[in-house]
Amino acid sequence: MRKKGSTDMPKMKTKRAAAKRLKVTATGKLMRRSGWKRHLLEAKSPKRRRKLRKASLIAKVDVPRLKRLVPYL
Repeated sequence: MRKKGSTDMPKMKTKRAAAKRLKVTATGKLMRRSGWKRHLLEAKSPKRRRKLRKASLIAKVDVPRLKRLVPYL
């Protein structure tokens, strides 16, 4: 039973666009895929293309802003 005057509602809505682009690691950090790999790949060196394959961590200053977008991720 819910207590009278509880603050459970309204629930926060998840921004679906952000939820599709972010993943949470086992330690709770946010990860993102890297950009710059859609076209003109011939001009980029193989080392650079290899590094673009990997996902990277979100910068520490951006985490609070993105956590608000995906509160239940």
